[in-house]
Amino acid sequence: MAKISLNGVTKSYGSVQVIPPMDLDIEDGEFVVLVGPSGCGKSTTLRMIAGLETVTDGEMRIGDRDVTRLRPGLRNCAMVFQSYALYPHMSVRENIGYGMKVRGVAKAEAEASIDNAARILNLTDYLDRKPAALSGGQRQRVAIGRAIVRDPDVFLFDEPLSNLDAKLRVEMRVEIKQLHRRLKTTMVYVTHDQVEAMTMADRVVVLRGGVVEQAADPITLYERPANAFVAEFIGAPSMNMLEGRLEGTGEGLRFVGPAGLDFAIPADRRAALAPHAGQAILLGIRPEHTQEAEGGIGVPVEVLDVEPLGPHTLVIGEVGTRKFTGQARADTATRPGARVQIRFDPEKLHFFRADTGAAIREDTRA
Repeated sequence: MAKISLNGVTKSYGSVQVIPPMDLDIEDGEFVVLVGPSGCGKSTTLRMIAGLETVTDGEMRIGDRDVTRLRPGLRNCAMVFQSYALYPHMSVRENIGYGMKVRGVAKAEAEASIDNAARILNLTDYLDRKPAALSGGQRQRVAIGRAIVRDPDVFLFDEPLSNLDAKLRVEMRVEIKQLHRRLKTTMVYVTHDQVEAMTMADRVVVLRGGVVEQAADPITLYERPANAFVAEFIGAPSMNMLEGRLEGTGEGLRFVGPAGLDFAIPADRRAALAPHAGQAILLGIRPEHTQEAEGGIGVPVEVLDVEPLGPHTLVIGEVGTRKFTGQARADTATRPGARVQIRFDPEKLHFFRADTGAAIREDTRA
């Protein structure tokens, strides 16, 4: 049993509190990714779970044990770092088995564990090579193999793919997901890359300033973000935000925004939005839910750049003082300096309070 529970856990350096009281449960066998911008506290949280950082206040449990003040070696967590930290003079076999050798594990048992880890990670043919003779992806697999042979209750990954090129990152993402399915062990993974988070996690925890902004499965984060910060952070390119006001018109309700944007709120959204009539709000729309076209609900965009991506082209520009990214056909003739109309899918609009950033939805009535 390796459920991880953080109950009011805080971290301070002197008078500076970097992690306010945090409550977070990670279920046994769950793959949870901590994600957020630089300085949000994700690596500090991971290191507190590992015992590499002390907890200032609160309680931390792994399974049925209180590990708040327990030293790292007694927590039965295995950590994989951004740097491979392999011994260059040792073979792959020796690197994977070094920890067992230090602990005095019997040779036959150690060899069986090494062979099993090598089989899982497709390293059998490389056991006698030195790290210098391996690719970046293979070196990271060796580092993971070193963690596997510990048979830990929890795997902790601290941005393990940051040093790999784009192709290797994709390959290693798949391998780590497959590893989780095979081992069914609790895994906590830290990354600044929200694409990694979305593609790998059972559940994503979005942090800002040490605070959990939202913890949910990837699709929920994408389709139902709790606030404007999560909405803009999750998704690539990020969600567009336009400032405007809700204006009541008899029985109806309209959104009035920049560049002449003015449209009636659909009937199925009015109940949630009606309490905010007369207030400033944010309208959010993802680039993939737009198209370059006249008519319908949309805005004129002053084009700053275009980015051909093969199946479609991104049009990057401004609406008033706000940056805006829309989608166009692959063969669009639009060029920087032009002014184009970008239309929205009205079913994909998101609304947020301008003062707090909280989402305004039918289920929250916020």
